[in-house]
Amino acid sequence: MKNRSDITVQLVNVNALDEHVVQAARVSTQGSDSITSTGSPAGLINFLMRDRHGSPFEHTSFTFLVEAPVFVAREHMRHRAGWSYNEESGRYKELEGVFYIPSLSRPLLQRGKPGAYEFVSGSDTHFSRMVADLFYAYGASYDAYKDMLKAGIAREIARCALPVGLFTSYYATCNARSLMHFLSLRTRSADATYPSFPQREIELVAEQMEKTFQAHMPSTHAAFVEHGRVAP
Repeated sequence: MKNRSDITVQLVNVNALDEHVVQAARVSTQGSDSITSTGSPAGLINFLMRDRHGSPFEHTSFTFLVEAPVFVAREHMRHRAGWSYNEESGRYKELEGVFYIPSLSRPLLQRGKPGAYEFVSGSDTHFSRMVADLFYAYGASYDAYKDMLKAGIAREIARCALPVGLFTSYYATCNARSLMHFLSLRTRSADATYPSFPQREIELVAEQMEKTFQAHMPSTHAAFVEHGRVAP
């Protein structure tokens, strides 16, 4: 059994440039000549973002490989429009005993009432209690899982013993428009028109995806930020 605190996002495939957005938008006025459109894309992209003409941003594609706890994957997969997923299967493979332990920097204590709360750092005692209890729970659940497999019980039944802190891996494919919608909900930012308060672990996924988005589509990302991080 292993434990880890890092959540990783790897870019697998990408077909996404600012120019793809411009070409898709200009087909409205230029027809097939839009494929040879030249010039800086920033002005048109800013217009599209400002006036929320979203469909040109859908002619792009990012595919990521994510390694994260099951509870993060379940949150991520609530984003359905413009996203496709494939995840490792507990029916078809024996699941590795790799479990999530929050790092020392992760705030542990919730203060306030539902809908109006914040998270604050705990004491060394809180952190030690959390680590000890998770180690115990993870160890007991994985021992039960392995015991059932050893007894010949089907993987699809034995996996019932495993907790949401277990690491999983999955492919996630999206376009720029659906990615911006995901980022608007799963990151905290002072630039956001509509503030969001995501769980830190899904925010770690979003932050890594945003770096890739900014690198490949700088004009689109800049317009996204300028206009309040609202997906068009």
